[in-house]
Amino acid sequence: MNGSHQQLTMRIKIQSLCLVTLLFILADSSQPPFSCDSSNPSTKSYPFCQTSLPISQRVQDLVSRLTLDEKISQLVDTAPAIPRFGIPAYEWWSEALHGVAFLPEVSQRQGIHFNGTIKSATSFPQVILTAASFDAYLWYSIGQVTGIEARAIYNAGQAIGMTFWAPNINIFRDPRWGRGQETPGEDPLVTGKYAVSFVRGVQGDSFQGGVLGEQLQASACCKHFTAYDLDKWNGTNRFIFNAQVTLQDLADTYQPPFRSCIQEGKASGIMCAYNQVNGVPNCADYNLLSKTARGQWNFNGYITSDCDAVSIIFDDQGYAKSPEDAVADVLKAGMDVNCGDYLKKYTKSAVEKKKLTESDIDRALQNLFSIRMRLGLFNGNPAKLPYGKIGSDQVCSQKHQALALEAARDGIVLLKNSDQLLPLSKSKTTSLAVIGPNAHNSTILLGNYAGPPCKAVTPLQGLKSYIKNTRYHPGCSTVACSSAAIYEAVKLAKEADQVVLVMGLDQTQETEEHDRVDLILPGNQQKLITSVARAAKKPVVLVLLCGGPVDISFAKYDKNIGSILWAGYPGEAGGIALAEIIFGDHNPGGRLPMTWYPQEFTKVPMTDMRMRPQPSSGYPGRTYRFYKGKKVFEFGHGLSYSNYTYELVSPTQNNIHLTSFVDKMVRNSNPISYRAISELGTELCEKSKFSVIVRVKNQGMMSGKHPVLLFLKQPKLGEGRPMKKLIGFQSVKLNAGESGEIEYKLSPCEHLSRANEEGLMVIDEGSQFLLVGGREYPINITI
Repeated sequence: MNGSHQQLTMRIKIQSLCLVTLLFILADSSQPPFSCDSSNPSTKSYPFCQTSLPISQRVQDLVSRLTLDEKISQLVDTAPAIPRFGIPAYEWWSEALHGVAFLPEVSQRQGIHFNGTIKSATSFPQVILTAASFDAYLWYSIGQVTGIEARAIYNAGQAIGMTFWAPNINIFRDPRWGRGQETPGEDPLVTGKYAVSFVRGVQGDSFQGGVLGEQLQASACCKHFTAYDLDKWNGTNRFIFNAQVTLQDLADTYQPPFRSCIQEGKASGIMCAYNQVNGVPNCADYNLLSKTARGQWNFNGYITSDCDAVSIIFDDQGYAKSPEDAVADVLKAGMDVNCGDYLKKYTKSAVEKKKLTESDIDRALQNLFSIRMRLGLFNGNPAKLPYGKIGSDQVCSQKHQALALEAARDGIVLLKNSDQLLPLSKSKTTSLAVIGPNAHNSTILLGNYAGPPCKAVTPLQGLKSYIKNTRYHPGCSTVACSSAAIYEAVKLAKEADQVVLVMGLDQTQETEEHDRVDLILPGNQQKLITSVARAAKKPVVLVLLCGGPVDISFAKYDKNIGSILWAGYPGEAGGIALAEIIFGDHNPGGRLPMTWYPQEFTKVPMTDMRMRPQPSSGYPGRTYRFYKGKKVFEFGHGLSYSNYTYELVSPTQNNIHLTSFVDKMVRNSNPISYRAISELGTELCEKSKFSVIVRVKNQGMMSGKHPVLLFLKQPKLGEGRPMKKLIGFQSVKLNAGESGEIEYKLSPCEHLSRANEEGLMVIDEGSQFLLVGGREYPINITI
């Protein structure tokens, strides 16, 4: 008996040594890390390695084999290896906001690295500019490329994680928010459509959805759940902020993008935000994470905290009475993995103090290992699996770089074009002066959460490719522009045939943990612009690189400034796209995905989360749906070198009946003016769907791509009704003089409903109006 025990012990030691050796070989080679190697008899016999079994059964087997210490080790973003089962380390944190990204400041904690044969990835425009295209298929394509390049990097052995914490689908509620640039803007419908399209692309689904099975190309994570849109303003930071949000605003503004991301996009991850909502930390909110996301929306994935969001529940917010209480709160609420080390430090003591059970930990591990198995990381050699043939040649391919250029072209917005200054003539422009701190800085093009680009072409480089006689001066040494070289810039402008100013913001002015105080251009930028414009021979072109809106009312009304272009942070091909638009090789079609407010809006506290205006207190409301104050530029504003006209063709029906025989009997005895959508039932909602056709004609001399926005307006306001809301958008490509038709498929229960003050979605009886361009079409609803 003794000898047999010694032999068994020796075999276990040898097996463990072999597994550890295998893990080191995998880590040091160009092969991607994986579990369940079919060539290793020590691991392939485990049920959790049997791909014929359901993932839920495989995960249950794996979790049941782990010790408590091993389980706890897996609850943090930097999950260590479990050598005795041949399980390599895993990094949950990777970024891919607008292309596969890399953050040098936290390089050791990220799953993706550019330290091998792959040195870069396709860098698309920052999300706020991509949103301006109003093109859902473009968003899907960007997600698709991002997922393909992520998998290629993994296949090349440069990744130990395939879970990407993108997209950011918070509503761009306040123009000062430093992270607004990361979002698709201020509209819930646009944000939700972006989430669905991008997530489907990243994870390997089709554009329409429905073909994604268990296997994930890469895992997307919608963040930050929920009502998170303040970083650091006037002494309040995101770690301690308690967002007071009405049920009505939650229902029709803050929650819809996340619901779409989960129900339609089938996202495999969500991230709970730092802040509290109505006194409860998001990551400790059972109603939010378990009851709403998992229960009502059928979320099937993992939930991560934002980084160190668990520690602040005790350390900063004082919500929990001890570290162990904080750990118990988040795990019982439904969170699965902690970005940080708080769960590593305090979970065991929480179990020992009976604040937490081992089954609470097992629940989280079920979700975590399920995702890793869906990624194929427990299915043996990835080269033999789906996505295993995606090679490094697909990273920064010509096709992918062409898409980055297309995204920049389609997003750039022409805000002003007096006397049709643009496009400039390629043959008649004899010399060009390019002035401004953003004209020749490739880093500024990328925005935040970016990776090393395949290449980067600045506006100056793009413009020089058109006009050889191009001279440049930065005007200011930095974007802050504490002092401006006005004399030198003016001298250059006087000598040039045409002048292009490239101004705006950068990541020193707006970024994570840095909200703006003002909406005006920094430092002496305005003085530089007006001085150059006054001195130039002809009206100048002003290009703005920035994520958030800027109050440029001075430029809007200055006759010396003929044209204004907003280019966001346009990505690696931004300089090419800008030059093509300025010289007429591309017809701009972007439209603003957010309202541009005047400087006076800064009087409104950023901490006020209310969307609806409060006339009695002077509170103006927020976003185009509710804001009643002055605007520099409206949501959806965007000019073109062409003129487009619209004709709203009659919808298939303009009288919508949402009644049944039983409804009529009830109605006769109890007249009502609206009905809750939940009362109507799925069948009636489905039967009441109808189509609207919009005929669009390009009346100009250039072909162009044009986003057509369809709004809904109710004749009566009150009870928090929006002034109007977007219910559909599509892009159409038309040659000069060509017409085309766009079909919008509408569901009254979804598109014609509103949130009441209790947060219920209801539909009003009576007239409503469809709006496209300046045209209205009435529809009548009977309930």
